[in-house]
Amino acid sequence: MRAAVCRKFGPPEVLEIQDVAMPVPKKNEIRIRIIATTVSAGDCRVRSFTPPPMFWLPMKFVLGFGKPRKPILGIEFAGVVDAVGSEASRFRIGDAVFGVSGFAFGTYAEYICLPEKTAIAAKPAGMTYEEAAAVPVGALTALHFLRKGKIARGSNVLVYGASGSVGTYVVQLAKYFGAKVTAVCSAANAEWVRALGADAVIDYEKESVSRSGESYDIVFDTVGKSPYSACIAMLKPKGFYLLAVMETGHVFRGLWTSMTTGKKVISGASSEKIEDLQFLGELIDEGKLVPVIDRRYPLEMIVEAHRYVDTGRKKGNVVITL
Repeated sequence: MRAAVCRKFGPPEVLEIQDVAMPVPKKNEIRIRIIATTVSAGDCRVRSFTPPPMFWLPMKFVLGFGKPRKPILGIEFAGVVDAVGSEASRFRIGDAVFGVSGFAFGTYAEYICLPEKTAIAAKPAGMTYEEAAAVPVGALTALHFLRKGKIARGSNVLVYGASGSVGTYVVQLAKYFGAKVTAVCSAANAEWVRALGADAVIDYEKESVSRSGESYDIVFDTVGKSPYSACIAMLKPKGFYLLAVMETGHVFRGLWTSMTTGKKVISGASSEKIEDLQFLGELIDEGKLVPVIDRRYPLEMIVEAHRYVDTGRKKGNVVITL
């Protein structure tokens, strides 16, 4: 089978299309023929090995020291179940599915084998495979952190990076839960962020968020670029500062803020639960959640896709088709 293989850490050019052995499912696994996957900012950080300094050593153990431990990268996908292990019973051959492989990686390939207990669910019927592949990571991350922030009807939410792969789902899910949403993004993305449900949009290139005088129940930074002190100041007394991208300095400052004030700073890895993915699938079927796709590339153009994501200019998701 064809796969984009990463034999060493580095720039996009380290990725090469190669023929590799077809995986064989174990007893508790299913094999999926991947039709679409994505390139996220997280994939690019793994490829280039650029974690925050304090996580450098732990991530070396996870990802590999001299070269990637898992040379086929990629973590979200949509495709069709192609084979089923003797003890796997959740899916049948021919089922259309979408999901996330997590640290197993492996979605930059035509086939992948995963334990059936992985966060995999039936693909929403009204979605293409490309659209479905663009859902799991961004939407699961948004859902995880909004729940940590005790999102509720009437919550006032500020979203940094509202036009990104996580931010677009934060806007939609926050509105689903009945919140008022203020999106922070560039003027070029303002109209379609409003179309996703944002009540107000702040152009970070022209306006200072902290000067608005508004206070928020949740400030959600999806991209790691928000000013810490200003965000804490904008929070209501028992508000939540949610950090989808963990920065070294925020870890220690966040612990201190959470210990000494009624405000909470929450970061870390998001959960990847089957029931959450199924819940997202239901919202999609009801027309309450839609993916945003910026660009599509065939697998053979994986290097170009990584180059584009590295620019930091992508809107929503970048999809790879197989």
